[in-house]
Amino acid sequence: MNRLDFLRQLVREAGALAHTGFGSSAASLKGRHDVLTEMDGRVERHVRAAIAAAYPNDAVIGEEDGGEPGERIWIIDPIDGTANYARGIAHYCVSIGYLEGGQPVAGAIHDPSHDRLYLAQRGGGAWLSEAGQPDRRLAVSACDTLGAATVECGWSLRRSTEDYLAMVSRVMHAGCAMRRAGSGALGLVDVAAGRIEAYAELHINAWDCAAGVLLVEEAGGHCNDFFSADGAGLREGNVLVATSHALAAELERVLAIAPLRHR
Repeated sequence: MNRLDFLRQLVREAGALAHTGFGSSAASLKGRHDVLTEMDGRVERHVRAAIAAAYPNDAVIGEEDGGEPGERIWIIDPIDGTANYARGIAHYCVSIGYLEGGQPVAGAIHDPSHDRLYLAQRGGGAWLSEAGQPDRRLAVSACDTLGAATVECGWSLRRSTEDYLAMVSRVMHAGCAMRRAGSGALGLVDVAAGRIEAYAELHINAWDCAAGVLLVEEAGGHCNDFFSADGAGLREGNVLVATSHALAAELERVLAIAPLRHR
């Protein structure tokens, strides 16, 4: 089995496992408005064990148990949108990205609540698989006017509340609709699927976006150089802006973030 088929199967298994505890998994606080569910650990251990059995020489980094980078590396978020998950809100997912040479080459996100699987391969496009439906190729929104755009502004405790509110204010003053739904990975999925025009977060970790960045790019969109040559994004997280080519330059200006390098 090649890595893409392996990834497709693994993310479905992980999503099915996660969904068995949806809304009922015991939870504890990791920090302000940030929860850790018992299921996070179970899902990550399942994914790690499968990768170790199939690709024992590959490196793995997970949100719960960490890890060290390597030439071939899997990046796992066992449950993205944990607060939603613990509260029975059907907006969470399992996200797994696969990188070679520090760059994403395959990524998969499974939304168990709606049984939607999003899959991307470098140079192979971004796709949505739903039960009973033919696979559908994803494309970013054709909207080319920022004032008609919807932007999801992700919130991170690693940046100040004042910084976040300033970003939201700039987005809204540009005429955009703004939302925050509690899952960065699904926010990126919505950009890739053309449901919203952009996702922005002042600091996001690699496991939240390794798959989503590739989905957006393979759907014809643009992201900043999150996985930069120095590897800082992989190790420490980074700013992330994902949108269409048509809106990228104007959105960068509105957000007042340093010019973003596009791949």
